[in-house]
Amino acid sequence: MAQLALLIHDEPVRFDRVSLETLYCQLGETGAENVVCRAMEELAVRLADMAALHRTGRLTDLAKLAHSLIGIADQVGLPTLARVARDVSHCAGIADQVALGATLCRLERIGDRSLTAVWDMQDLSV
Repeated sequence: MAQLALLIHDEPVRFDRVSLETLYCQLGETGAENVVCRAMEELAVRLADMAALHRTGRLTDLAKLAHSLIGIADQVGLPTLARVARDVSHCAGIADQVALGATLCRLERIGDRSLTAVWDMQDLSV
């Protein structure tokens, strides 16, 4: 009789405070909050677009879009999201369908958690 394993994906979201502090020092509170809000909107749109690209087999476009997430995530202090986006870009670039499926699912989970964590922050000032 086969046994099933239940995998629980519970990876915490991590913020890079140094990136956020730098952003706030360079732009001030209002400017930094505007950048963070725009970045979150861009991340949400790009994460949604990635699923469609994957479904239609447009791996070159998927690799480019995943790569574009890296800079945005780094700018607002989301290193885990940036790292996983880099992994998705690599997997799409070499057309490794199995690894791409796994890393894309991970990116969606990390992305959703990151967006929720940022939006839920009561005070964005550092």
